[in-house]
Amino acid sequence: MNEPTETLADLKTRIREQAHAARQALADKDPLSVEIMNRVLALPEYQAAATVMFYVDVRAEVRTRHSLPQALASGKKIVIPYCVDGELELFHLESMDELEVGMYRILEPKKELRSVDAKRVGVVDLDLIIVPGVAFDRKGGRTGHGKGYYDKLLEHARPQTPLVALAFECQLFPEIPMQSHDIYMDLVVTESGVYRGVGRGGNG
Repeated sequence: MNEPTETLADLKTRIREQAHAARQALADKDPLSVEIMNRVLALPEYQAAATVMFYVDVRAEVRTRHSLPQALASGKKIVIPYCVDGELELFHLESMDELEVGMYRILEPKKELRSVDAKRVGVVDLDLIIVPGVAFDRKGGRTGHGKGYYDKLLEHARPQTPLVALAFECQLFPEIPMQSHDIYMDLVVTESGVYRGVGRGGNG
């Protein structure tokens, strides 16, 4: 009898598990994250962007928080996401003092600042978006945790806004299975290099 074919969902789950384990086991995440962030800050796309969305790292993700003060001092408008009822809202960050430890020990904007109109940002205002994820390929294929938070946000970004994914090399796979609603990254930046993805033209 033939073995049952692995479903797309099963394949994505297996890739996520392998990527999580590899990332968890990786030593020197802090210095490697500095290398990755230095590559990002040197990108022409980053240099040209006036408004940039960073994510704030959690658990074993590529660390961004150590580079946020440098970004805040650069004169760019820095934006970070936070989750409300399964949707990502965007916050204009002007100081690390505006962050507090929220649910799941994630650094988030202080609750009393979230309703301030001047702090709200629309996704169409972003000139560059830095994206986390669990696993990637060198064409810009990405899988997250499976909840679709970033997919929902990114589908409303301007078509010309570069999507820049951060990953350790151990999170790269030969190919990430992609569906029609999945969004390819324009760039995947690791400690070893910058990979040019196919971008949003690649999922049609």
